[in-house]
Amino acid sequence: MTIAKRLPARLRRLPALLLAGLLLGGCVYRVDVQQGNLLEAEDIEAVKPGMTRSQVRFLLGTPVVKDPFHADRWDYIYYFKKGRSRRADRRWVIVYFDGDRVREIQRDVPIQAG
Repeated sequence: MTIAKRLPARLRRLPALLLAGLLLGGCVYRVDVQQGNLLEAEDIEAVKPGMTRSQVRFLLGTPVVKDPFHADRWDYIYYFKKGRSRRADRRWVIVYFDGDRVREIQRDVPIQAG
């Protein structure tokens, strides 16, 4: 009599169940992660020095970050990571104001990966 025949039926199925568990464990779905403001290039290009805050808000939407310590600056940040991909798309646009008017626009500000 072989060893396999002496084992209870439950234990004979164990290797098959373990193998199935290992194979199915690699099939975990990873959700896409999207955060921030997805801005169109033409909308960013439309922002010009001298525009008012309300005009910028109309074009770009409400900024993700309104720093209470820097009221003259609006940060538009975008982050997108597709499921299992290791690469993430990151963009950062900063609009500086003098009072209520745009003073400067910084496009494609580098973001340190973290």
